[in-house]
Amino acid sequence: MEDRTGKKWSREETILAFELYCRTPFSKISKTNEDIINLAMLLGRSPSSVGLKMANLAHYDPEIRKKNLAGMSHGSKLDAEICMEFAGNWEMLSFEAEEILAREKGVSLEKMLGIEEEFSDIPLGKYRNTKMKQRVGQYFFRTAILNSYANRCCITGINEPKLLIASHIKPWKVSDEKTERTNPRNGLCLNALHDKAFDKGLITLNNNYEIIISSQFKKADMDQTTKDWFMMYDHKEIIRPDKFLPDRKFIEYHNDVIFQK
Repeated sequence: MEDRTGKKWSREETILAFELYCRTPFSKISKTNEDIINLAMLLGRSPSSVGLKMANLAHYDPEIRKKNLAGMSHGSKLDAEICMEFAGNWEMLSFEAEEILAREKGVSLEKMLGIEEEFSDIPLGKYRNTKMKQRVGQYFFRTAILNSYANRCCITGINEPKLLIASHIKPWKVSDEKTERTNPRNGLCLNALHDKAFDKGLITLNNNYEIIISSQFKKADMDQTTKDWFMMYDHKEIIRPDKFLPDRKFIEYHNDVIFQK
């Protein structure tokens, strides 16, 4: 795919566009989106060109294709290759994208991310690289989850950023580092209280994306107002995300291993 200047998209530029696509609700892909404007300036392209590239990348997003949305039917061979290469390795996508951005800006990755002090005592090598990938992956995961849910708790609709958590459905410590830890389909946007309840198995989801409350919670000693507030969401469907609908395999893991029936 070329823009109006005739400048072909490189592999590195396409990686940046795909990573931004993954962090941007489909409905927010527009030439007025601040993140798209910033990437366009960095690449020397127009915001319209970057937005169109992201819309074309959506051609390879199975969730978007199910919605039969128009305007993204001209994906290129390179688009297909990038989507196929990184769709199952979210940690590598986020890390490569941040490395490319740092090179484009002419700064170190640590400086760009504002974590120079944190990594100052970690020597160069495999361990440092692993920690850096994890840090970048966590940022990508949180941003992708919160944006997919329009910065709202998927249970209550609370939209105060300070109270929102990008919750893992299958816990980070037992998730595969390549395919699960930073996979946006392994996440929910929850307020801090429901995040803790979900983490401890006091609530879960069923395969219809309905909230199920544990019998252990129902037996808990608490004031009636708080209990009623929790219980009002029992068997209510979550607010579904713009993209990255939770994968049922992660939900089933949470049901079987975490949830206190």
